[in-house]
Amino acid sequence: MTSSSEYGSNSWELKVIVDHQHEEVQKEFTLQVSGDLHVGGVMLKLVERIKIPQDWSDYALWWEQKKCWLLKTHWSLDKCGVQADAKLFFTTQHKMLRLRLPNMKTVRLKVSFSSVVFKAVSDICKILNIRRSEELSLLRQSEDALKKKKKKDKNSKDSEDVLNLCNSPVTSGSTASPGLYSKTMTPTYDPVSGTPASSTMTWFSDSPLTEQNCSVLAFSHPNCSPETLAEMYQPRTLADKAKLNAGWLDSSRSLMEQGILEDDQLLLRFKYYTFFDLNPKYDAVRINQIYEQARWAILLEEIDCTEEEMLIFAALQYHVSKLSLSSEAQNFTCESEADEVEAALSNLEVTLQGGKATNILEDITDIPKLADNLRLLRPKKLALKSFKQYWFVFKDTSISYFKNQESGQGEPIEKLNLKGCEVVPDVNVAGKKFGIKLLIPVADGMNEVYLRCDNENQYAQWMAACILASKGKTMADSSYHPEVHKILSFLKLKNWTVSSQAVSEPEGMDMKPECFVSLRYIKKYKPKQLAARILEAHQNVAQMSLVEAKLRFIQTWQSLPEFGLSYYVVRFKGSKKDDLLGVSYNRLIRIDATTGDPITTWRFSNMKQWNVNWEIRQVAIEFDQNVSIAFTCLSADCKIIHEYIGGYIFLSTRSKDQNEALDEDLFHKLTGGQE
Repeated sequence: MTSSSEYGSNSWELKVIVDHQHEEVQKEFTLQVSGDLHVGGVMLKLVERIKIPQDWSDYALWWEQKKCWLLKTHWSLDKCGVQADAKLFFTTQHKMLRLRLPNMKTVRLKVSFSSVVFKAVSDICKILNIRRSEELSLLRQSEDALKKKKKKDKNSKDSEDVLNLCNSPVTSGSTASPGLYSKTMTPTYDPVSGTPASSTMTWFSDSPLTEQNCSVLAFSHPNCSPETLAEMYQPRTLADKAKLNAGWLDSSRSLMEQGILEDDQLLLRFKYYTFFDLNPKYDAVRINQIYEQARWAILLEEIDCTEEEMLIFAALQYHVSKLSLSSEAQNFTCESEADEVEAALSNLEVTLQGGKATNILEDITDIPKLADNLRLLRPKKLALKSFKQYWFVFKDTSISYFKNQESGQGEPIEKLNLKGCEVVPDVNVAGKKFGIKLLIPVADGMNEVYLRCDNENQYAQWMAACILASKGKTMADSSYHPEVHKILSFLKLKNWTVSSQAVSEPEGMDMKPECFVSLRYIKKYKPKQLAARILEAHQNVAQMSLVEAKLRFIQTWQSLPEFGLSYYVVRFKGSKKDDLLGVSYNRLIRIDATTGDPITTWRFSNMKQWNVNWEIRQVAIEFDQNVSIAFTCLSADCKIIHEYIGGYIFLSTRSKDQNEALDEDLFHKLTGGQE
C-alpha cells in the first residue's frame, strides 16, 4: 500500500469492485486517489493492481448509488462528484440480454448496457437485420403478464426455446460492417416472395444470423394452440390495455441506469405505428415481425375487430402458414406478383402518410365534390333508432345535408365540419350494411352521427372523403383515389360466398382453425364450423404470394378503428375523474374510461408546443386557436407519454430522399424533456 504522503494530504481511499467475467466472485480493490485524478487514470491504476493480462477495453466504471456510468474518462473525480463514500464497479459495458421478439421467439444477444436505449435498439436491429430501428423500442413486461407467466411456469416444465446470438459483439462505432445500410448492396431477399436469398444471407462478416436463424426471424412458424393462448395475458379492459404501455424504457438513458440486469428479459416491439419505406427486397425480417406483432394483437384481443374481420385475419394467417411450410414459398418468381407487391406497398404508404402535409397546391376552383342520397341517424337517448334519407353534399372538408336534391341550392339543414373528427367504419358486407360513424368535435365533447350508404362504391368514395377531411385534406389531395381503391379492396376481401367447393378443400381437412382466431371465437364455434368459415374467407386470398399476404394482413390491421392507439390512464387538469388518453401517430384522443367513447381529439398537426412540469409531473400541450390541455399520467411515468408524442413528431420528419442516418440529437431534443 502506498503511503498517503506520496499523494499529499488531499488523497483518499476509493473502493472499486471488479466484476470479472471469468471468475464467479467479485473482488474489491482499494485505490489511493485524489480528486483531480481523472476517470481514465483510476481505470489505469485499477488494471495495474488487478495484474491479469486481458482486453479491458469493454470495461467501464459504474457508480452504483447514483445509478450512472462514468464514461467521460477525461473528467476528474471532483468533476464527477465522486468521493470516498462512492461504491464503484468496474464492469463490462456489453452484457447478455434476452429479448422476446414480436413473433414471441426469444433471442439472447450481447447489448450495450451503457449506451442510451435509442442507440442500443439501433445496434440490436442491426444484428437482427431490421431496418428503421427508430420505430422499435424495449418494453418491460406488465405486472399482470408476469403474474400469468409465473403461474404458467409452475404448471409447465418445458424450457423456452432461446435462440443464442451471442457471438456478435456489435460494438458502438464499429464501421467494419455497413450491413443493410449500404445502398449499393445487392438485394438480400428475393424481391417477390420476400424469402431470404442464401448467397447474400449474412450481411455482416460477424453476423450471427446464419440462414437457419434468419428463417426463424423472417418466416412465420406454425401457430400456437388454444391452451398456449389461454395461458397468455389478455387485456380485458381499456385500463388493462393502458398497463401494457407502462413499461416502455426511457430512450435517452441506458439499460443499466433503468435497473436492467444482465440476462434479464425485455420485449422488443414496434412502438411507433408508422412503418416507413417497407421494402420486400430488404425487409423480410421487418415485415414478418410487424405481421407477427399485428397477429398477436388480434389473437390476444389487444385490439378489437368484428367477426367478419377476424375471419379475414384467420384466412390470411392460414394462407401465410401454409405458404411458409411449403417449399413453393422459396420459388415464386413471376412478374405480375412483383407488380402486386409494389401496388400493395404503395397502398401501405398511403395509409401511413397520416398527418403529413402534402406539397400539392390545391386549386380551390378544382376541388371535387360528392353529392348523393344517403341516410342519416343522430342517436338520441330515448328516440327510436331509425335512419332518414337526405340529400348530402361533400365539399372541401365538410358535409351539408338537405331535405332533398331540389332544395340542395338553398340553406342546408346542417353543415358538419369534419376537421379533427374520428371516422369509424360500421360495415357488415354479408348483411349489406355500409355505414360510417362520425364523431365530430364540439365544445363539450363529440357529437355522434351515423351515415348509411347503399353500396360498396358509394361507401368507398364517402368514407375516403371523410378520412381525408378528418386530417384537414380535401378530395383534391393525391391520396384520395388510392384511399378509395384501398377501401374497395378491403370490402372485396370481406365479400365471400359460401360454396361447397371451399369446404371440401382437401388440405382444409387438417386445418387447426383454433390457431387462427382469438379465444372468444374458439368458444363460439365448433372447430368444423370455424374451419369452414375460414376456408370460405380464404378463397379471396388464396392467390396471394407470401409477402403480399403479410402486407395485406398489416393493411387490414391498420384499417381497424383502434389501430395504433396506445392507452394511458390520465387525470386532466380541473377534472375530478380519471380518463384514458389514446396516443396515435397523428393525434391524441381523450376517452371516457367507463364507456370507452372518445370525448375530444387533438391533432399533432395543430400542436404548437408541449412540455412537462417535472415537479408536479404534468404534461402541458398548446394547440392552435388558443386550445391548451394539461394532464398528469397515472398508469405510467409522464416521461413515457412525453417521449411518445415527441417520437411521433420526430418520425414525421423522415423523408425518402434522406439517407438512413437519423438525426439522433433531434430525437433526444424532441423526446428528452429536462428533468
